[in-house]
Amino acid sequence: MLFYVKMEQAEDGWIVAEVPALPGCVSQGKTEEEAIENIKEAITAWLWAENQKALSLLSADENYREIVVSV
Repeated sequence: MLFYVKMEQAEDGWIVAEVPALPGCVSQGKTEEEAIENIKEAITAWLWAENQKALSLLSADENYREIVVSV
C-alpha cells in the first residue's frame, strides 16, 4: 500500500509527519529520515487499531464468516 505523507518542520525543529488519508495518524522525528521511519510505525499501528475496532463490531454478528487477507 502507498500513503502520501505531509511533512512539516515544527517551531521546535522537529519534523512532523502526517498521513491525511488516516485521520489522527501523526508522528515526528528529529530528522526527516527518523520522521519517515516513525510514521511507518504509526501507519501500521493505526491500521491495526482500526482493524481491531472492526473486529469487535463483527464479533457481535453471528452471521458473518471471517476471512483474513494480506495486502
